[in-house]
Amino acid sequence: MAYNYDKFDSAQYDLTTFRGPAPGTKAPDFTLTLPDGTPARLLDFDTPFLVLETGSVTCPLFQGRRKAMERLDTTISDASFTVLYVREAHPGATIGAHTSQQGKTANAQILVGADGEKRRVLVDDLQGHAHQAYGAYPNAVFIINRNGCVLWMSDWNNAAATARALEDLRAGRPARQRAYFKPVVPATSVRVLSHAGRGALWDFLRSLPSLIWHNLILRNIRLLRGKTASVPPDAAC
Repeated sequence: MAYNYDKFDSAQYDLTTFRGPAPGTKAPDFTLTLPDGTPARLLDFDTPFLVLETGSVTCPLFQGRRKAMERLDTTISDASFTVLYVREAHPGATIGAHTSQQGKTANAQILVGADGEKRRVLVDDLQGHAHQAYGAYPNAVFIINRNGCVLWMSDWNNAAATARALEDLRAGRPARQRAYFKPVVPATSVRVLSHAGRGALWDFLRSLPSLIWHNLILRNIRLLRGKTASVPPDAAC
């Protein structure tokens, strides 16, 4: 199955098993580029913690959580915040699937320019090697320490849970937060998908029953019943 799919379908994702790095394991590092083309290392940060979030301009979940995540970035000085720009979650006729590195970089420039993203944005390569190493979900989040160890993660970002996890880690405690899946308001989805262009909204609506079943119901039940990791803030992996 092509990494840069032309049409979204929930079957393109394994919504049962997330394959990104788990808490207590080493975070993969990559040399990527800033939207202006400057090379930069993914794990190059000078604060105790890195909050890494995957996203794209056509992902309603990512777009719907941006303001909350940017508030964390502006209020917490001892954590660095980075967006890993990945494939388009819901390509349409206007903002389609990436066919070149230049096109992918141009979309990241939309995120920084027109959308006003203030966090550091790193653009993955066309094949999505960094994204796939981090689980290949559209809006996952990881908290990583200076040792390169994943301290906490969620396959779907819940900004409130991310904030509480970061608060625990900054206080010297392991983060045991359960990040339950929460959808964004319908108006956000319609706005983002309409901006992507013809086809994006319909592809999303066609897969909506599957997304609700796998993410909002089954995934949250598994999270409720499962155990939470307990990784100390200064862990070495």
